[in-house]
Order: sequence, then structure tokens, then C-alpha cells
Amino acid sequence: MPCTVIVGGFFGDEGKGKIAAYLAMKDKPDICVRGGNGPNAGHTVIHGGVQYSLRLIPSGFVNPSTRLLIGPGVPVDPTVLLDELRKTDSERRIEVDNQCAIVEPRHKEQESRSDHLSKKVGSTKSGVGACNAERALRMAKLAQQIPSLKPYVGDTVGEIQKALSENKKIMIEGTQGTFLSLYHGTYPYVTSKDTTASAACADVGVGPTQVDEVIVIFKAYVTRVGEGPLEGQLEREEVARRGWTEFGTVTGRERRAAPFDFKLAKRAIQLNGATQIALTKLDVLFPSAKGKKRLDELNREAREFVSKIEQETGVPVTLIGTGPGEEDIIDRRRNSAAMALQPMLERTKIRQVEARR
Repeated sequence: MPCTVIVGGFFGDEGKGKIAAYLAMKDKPDICVRGGNGPNAGHTVIHGGVQYSLRLIPSGFVNPSTRLLIGPGVPVDPTVLLDELRKTDSERRIEVDNQCAIVEPRHKEQESRSDHLSKKVGSTKSGVGACNAERALRMAKLAQQIPSLKPYVGDTVGEIQKALSENKKIMIEGTQGTFLSLYHGTYPYVTSKDTTASAACADVGVGPTQVDEVIVIFKAYVTRVGEGPLEGQLEREEVARRGWTEFGTVTGRERRAAPFDFKLAKRAIQLNGATQIALTKLDVLFPSAKGKKRLDELNREAREFVSKIEQETGVPVTLIGTGPGEEDIIDRRRNSAAMALQPMLERTKIRQVEARR
């Protein structure tokens, strides 16, 4: 921080909720703002022994002093939002941008009737795609038109820009994963908008030069809900044998799984302009890593896996998830060894700038 963007590096399900919750408690951002594609993506947060499944509220809600915003590029389902506000006791510190498009019941019905979306693409049928289509046609309703949202509506962009001018800490939470991007993903098996860091910034009204850090989150293996290609996909029985069986937060559908994909990881680093990597569920890949707080507590195989990711991508792995709770983290951000790659990254940036001249 002061302005950090967190995004998923694969197909979603990377553990963005956990990382956002940890950063909210550890770094104490003044504002957590939600970008991304609205209620068709879920974030899971375990805080104080309670599990929260969130579709709209920023995962940074766990810090009671953090202001919570939803940017104008995020489609909002009022029913989902109001339910989450009650569950998280966040009514007094939330603001929804007055220009958020509204997901209506008819949008969900429209997607449910579409064989293309339901059977081929594997839509969550949350109405978000239909809402985005109407937004593009300039026909969607906006948050400022919805009576039930009146107590929560405001100018979030103005608030963020004021906070940035005062050097306050901002955390921008993206949704889903890089390769579900409408432009950069495995089309047509993608979501209905871009999901990269630059899109998350556009969603909340932050310019590219205002961002200090971009943290791309990878899981120690790859999972994908619904349809679409998944290189190296394992048989269901093998996934279960490895303990990788998971289910989607929003749909409850079983996730397909494959080993960590270094090629996709490198591409995600490029597309997002990542400065750091957060690696989650290392304890699932290496059970002996569970609950560890320091890198030197990991066994040799786990340390070599982390090192290989750094060498292959050229970006430091600064946060490592070793369990489901928000505190199950190895935080290497202040460790000189973890940031040893940073000078190399700076030289790369300089070469890129010189090449453009």
C-alpha cells in the first residue's frame, strides 16, 4: 500500500478472500473497494472462527475500522448486497457508487433460459452477464434509482480520489481469475467482462499511475468451475486422492483440478503487471506446511516449489497461505530474501520504458 490491487491469477477460486482479509487485518487499509464482476463470483473468508461466503461486500470487512466501497463498474444485486450487509454488520461503513448497474430478477431468468449460457459456457445464471449487456446498451438501471439502496449510495470515486490525495491506504479487490477475462481468457468459456488488474482499477476509478502494488494470487494447484479447457486436468478419482476436491462458493459445483501451471502463471504476471505473488493452499499440496508462519519451517520440497514459482515468473512470492484461516500466512514482504528479485523487476521496467521511446 498505499494503493494495492489484488487479483486472481488462474480461473478464480485462488483464495482472494483469505488474502484480502489478511491484508485488511495486517495492513489496516483505510478503504477496501470492490471491483470486478459482481455477484456471480464468491469469496470465502474465515474470521473469528466464522466462515463468510461473500459475493459483493469487500473481504476487507473483517477490519472494523476499514471503510467499504463498491465501485461503479461492479454490477449489484440489491437482495444479495442487503443480505451480506446484515450478515457482516457493515451497514454503517458501506457505500455503493451511484453508477453501479443493477442486476434484476429478469436478468437471472434471461440467463436461465439461454441454452448457450447454461449448457455450453457454464454460466452461474446470476444475471450478471445480462446486466452487463444492458449496461453496454445504456439500458440498465443504476443504483441511484433503487429505493432500498438509497441509504448506501454515493460517489465512491470521489471518496477514493480524496483518500489517495491524503496518502491513505487503499486496497482494491478484484474477482474471479485472469483467464476468465472476456478479452484474455479461454473465450467463450469466460465471464462477461475483463478480470485483470487494469479492469479492477477502471471499475473503481483509479488510474494506472496511482497503483503501488499488484498482487496476483495463485493456488498451489489449479481449479476451474464449469466448462472450458483446463490443461493437465486430473481424473476425478485422482483429484480426490490428492485431497484437492473443492466446490464453487456461488454455485456449489465441483471444481475440476490440475497441477500448478507455470505457463499460465507467467502469462498472468504479464497481463496484470504483477509486483508480488500470493500463493495459497500450500498446506494442501504439502500437508506438513499446515499452520506454518516462517519459510524456514517448510520442508525442502515446499521451499523448492516456492522458489521455482519465483524463478519461472521473475516475481517474488511474498504471501504464502498455510491453512484456511486469515492468520495462516507466511508473510515475507519485509524479508530481504523474498524481495531480492525486486531490483531485477525494476531493471525490466526501465528496459520496457526505454524500448517504448
